[in-house]
Amino acid sequence: MSRRPALSILVLPGGTDFSHRPFSKWQPSALRMYPFTWSLRARFGSRVHVTQVEYGVYGWNGDQASPMVHARAALDALAADNPGAPIVVVGHSMGGRIAAQLAADRRIVGVVALAPWWQFADWREIHGGAKVLAMHGSADKVTYASRTRKGVQELTARGVDATYVDVPGGAHAMLDHINQWQSAPIRFVNEILRQVN
Repeated sequence: MSRRPALSILVLPGGTDFSHRPFSKWQPSALRMYPFTWSLRARFGSRVHVTQVEYGVYGWNGDQASPMVHARAALDALAADNPGAPIVVVGHSMGGRIAAQLAADRRIVGVVALAPWWQFADWREIHGGAKVLAMHGSADKVTYASRTRKGVQELTARGVDATYVDVPGGAHAMLDHINQWQSAPIRFVNEILRQVN
């Protein structure tokens, strides 16, 4: 009999501030996350169940928070597919904002925020028992490394196990320093797996 995965991972692509353009799995924000999805599957095999989310539309869209309904549905589906397994969320840019808001849910034990768009102190949604890794490039002109550092400092002050990783010269698209961007989430997931096994 095959063993169930020890951990589920939800990968959350980025988007944009305002847009009702239908989300496509071929748009750059989605393509940017496939290497993370594939590398996690390749590294951990059957020990993890990895799903990359597709939203309905490309934008956050103010109070509509358009991607959240699809992200929450994907979280529930992942939990149903692998009952009882803890969940890690991995999000880039807008996906990092979604990851923080999802992490009010106690089923989530880990948050990886890659150049997150933490617009309105979204990190405050993360429950106190989660482990957090936030990475930001110093050359990012789209989202703000200073805000990510502030979020991690606030989380740490609350007693959350949160780490900030600076990517010197790193830009928002994560097309530079690829080894650093890719390897840190893998180490993070490996640490979580050691804790849950």
